[in-house]
Amino acid sequence: MLLRSATLADGRIVDVRICLDTIDVVASSLPAQPDEQVLDLSGHLLLPAFVEPHAHLDKAFLSERFANDAGDLMGAIVAMQQNRHLITYADTVERAERAVRLMVRNGASAIRTHADTTSENGLMSVEALAEVRRRTADICDIQIVSLVSWPVTGTAGADSRALLREALQNGADLVGGCPHLDDNPAEANETLLEIASEYQRGVDLHTDENLDPTKNGLEDLARRVLSSGFAYGVAASHCVSLGSQTPRRQDEIAELVAAANISVVALPHTNLFLQGREHQQSMPRAITAVKALRARNVNVCAGADNLQDPFNPMGRGDPLETASLMVMLAHLQPHQGLDVVSAHARRALGLTPILVESGNIADLVALKVDSVREALAFGPPERIVLHRGVVVSPTNGH
Repeated sequence: MLLRSATLADGRIVDVRICLDTIDVVASSLPAQPDEQVLDLSGHLLLPAFVEPHAHLDKAFLSERFANDAGDLMGAIVAMQQNRHLITYADTVERAERAVRLMVRNGASAIRTHADTTSENGLMSVEALAEVRRRTADICDIQIVSLVSWPVTGTAGADSRALLREALQNGADLVGGCPHLDDNPAEANETLLEIASEYQRGVDLHTDENLDPTKNGLEDLARRVLSSGFAYGVAASHCVSLGSQTPRRQDEIAELVAAANISVVALPHTNLFLQGREHQQSMPRAITAVKALRARNVNVCAGADNLQDPFNPMGRGDPLETASLMVMLAHLQPHQGLDVVSAHARRALGLTPILVESGNIADLVALKVDSVREALAFGPPERIVLHRGVVVSPTNGH
């Protein structure tokens, strides 16, 4: 395939030849070869495809069915617990697949999703999302995190630990959980790291999803990763309380996080909705300390988190919406906003970096705009998406 006259992020207009799943040549002008498919991208900005580093596909599109009247985190958790019996395997597969295909149309080529792994839910979400991964393998790469319920510590956490191990044997790729909600957050960090080591898997933990400046689960996690020599990927999602710390403490913790090579996943959509409701004066932005983390070269990326469910009734499944929010909330420049949903998100997921250069995987998205800033500002609906060298959206002219 030959992509003709595409505009790159640096303003260059180039032709891009793709062979199989790889970018073969990028040049100012390339002659079309016999029988080569030519796609005219004049007036289109060509970028590496986006990544959704933190989704909850098993909960997608439940807003019309389950109300979160309180509007906060516990209200959402209670809404799910009270209505869990109404969710079926087939229903989960249908909603999750719908969400994946929406994200792919918007330019995502990889998604990391958490799957509720609880006593009430068992392995249903893990198994349903594994089925969705199978159905959509030709258009997207999906990683599944077993989001185990709390507590995972002590005698009371024995069943959760057993269920987590079962999930890792039946389709889950990574260890997940919510240590800040556990009876013993520090011990929860230790337990989840130990199980991940046992199965040689990475971890992606919901960390400090609150505005309490005394909560330092992220610091504890970093210290444990460093002291144990944990050998697999680590991501900490949310990390909201870090934004409530003093600048000095933010810097101290950021230095530890960088040393531990932990990726931090900011989640502006859901935390804006859930957090800060009790602060009607100088309401906090409810986002992690992005500036301090970036200053210490921590890999900071961003995701949309929940998609139209009790945790967040909004969301378009669009990484460009996330990038735009990060520009406004975290004071990033537009090109930095793009990075948190592309290059930095790929790194958090342990994926091979992608540049529009020879030898790179041909996971690409073309948008009808002139610049990165316009892409974030307009979120243009017209997008051409390639996954491993194949146009996956629009498909068959639609």
